[in-house]
Amino acid sequence: MEHPSEHRRPELPVEEPGQRGWSGRYERWLRKYPELTHGLTLIPVYAFATLVAGTALVPGVLFFRLMSEWGGDPGSWKSAFGTGIGLAGGFFLSGFALLILVPSVARLFRSRVRPSRGPSHSNRFIPWYLFNALAYLVRYTFLEFVTPTPVSLWYFRAMGMKVGRKVVINSTHITDAPLITLEDGVTIGGSAVILAHYGMEGYLVIAPVVIRRNAVIGLHAKILADVEIGEGARILPGSVVMPKTVVPAGEIWGGIPAVRIESRKVS
Repeated sequence: MEHPSEHRRPELPVEEPGQRGWSGRYERWLRKYPELTHGLTLIPVYAFATLVAGTALVPGVLFFRLMSEWGGDPGSWKSAFGTGIGLAGGFFLSGFALLILVPSVARLFRSRVRPSRGPSHSNRFIPWYLFNALAYLVRYTFLEFVTPTPVSLWYFRAMGMKVGRKVVINSTHITDAPLITLEDGVTIGGSAVILAHYGMEGYLVIAPVVIRRNAVIGLHAKILADVEIGEGARILPGSVVMPKTVVPAGEIWGGIPAVRIESRKVS
């Protein structure tokens, strides 16, 4: 076995934020009062998320009202049936509406979700926060109901992930879609985690994850930022591939942190 440090990428340079105008003032407030400023920043983030989620709920609410009116007398079996169908159908209608609406709105921030490294409390990461806030709306409400199906593949592509042909994604635990590439034939096992960011020593690092052709990520494995998984490689279930790691083609890695267990020929 080899130590994972033998397959490491170089560290991204630190990007210092600008100090002029409102952006500079906000940056200084973040440095001086990080908890207070961060907390206040969450208010418009939640308000924005409420607007998006509320809009997605509209078709569900309309369907529920329609079925409730069809049910007539509140004490009848017809009313109970109409209410049940209205609630269930409204949930699924709103879920699919959210799947469509979120990628459309997320386009406003997608281009600014890019590789960078800087102080974790910095205004440069606000678009990244907003993008992930939208993604979490889908992930924690409805995405499980369409995973793994072609619908979830469409959703990840719409969020900016590069997804090849014959890819299987059996997980919703995927963050920073614009920085993730899954080439042809990749399999992502159940509940596997892929993160294109991590925090370290007061810095937030956002970096790509690339998984090459026919690679397999096992059940509950974790792939962290700035990682490349080579063609035909396998990450065993429950393993953790640490940041800046390069897994060569055809190798099998496992453990916490993941290390090479064996090599095999890539056909």
